[in-house]
Amino acid sequence: MEVVKAEFLKSSSTVKQCPKADRPEYAFIGRSNVGKSSLINKLCNRKAMAKTSSTPGKTQLINHFTINSDQWYLVDLPGYGYAKVSKKLRSGFSKIILDYIGNRENMMCLFVLIDSRIPMQKVDLEFMNLMVENGIPISIVFTKTDKLNKGQYTENMKAYEKGLLEHWEELPPIFYSSAVNGEGTNEILSFIEDINSKW
Repeated sequence: MEVVKAEFLKSSSTVKQCPKADRPEYAFIGRSNVGKSSLINKLCNRKAMAKTSSTPGKTQLINHFTINSDQWYLVDLPGYGYAKVSKKLRSGFSKIILDYIGNRENMMCLFVLIDSRIPMQKVDLEFMNLMVENGIPISIVFTKTDKLNKGQYTENMKAYEKGLLEHWEELPPIFYSSAVNGEGTNEILSFIEDINSKW
């Protein structure tokens, strides 16, 4: 699939404000500074559709984009690494994120972005475990792969996958991406296209 048209639709502070759930939807989430906005811009073939920033926690709202003449929604979610939450919620996960994920019935997949350069972080594992425990379909996208040499890349990915299998019986779909050289872009879009064909 090629993204030939991508447009910002709206920002929402609650799930009730989100657009009508009348088409498949794919959400992207990760800790702050994981490269989420850069990946979204690469997927949509746009330079500045999603706002990039060096300031942690820049995305504070649920941002909807329409793709290919309203065929599906792409959703940019707030990062969970810097969120302040009540004791009722897992540390680091804001209410706006959990409300969206738990109540958006047309969300076909949640892409969880992980920085390929660093070891597994507790907050990432806790977040993914929470999603799996609640039956939320997730895929993992390792970002910034262009910043590793081949040896580091192979070592980091093997270690991460081994670590995940200590907690899960099987791995979810995994993608390896770079917003610089475009690695993973076609694979992610083909994955979305396949799911859309069954909508």
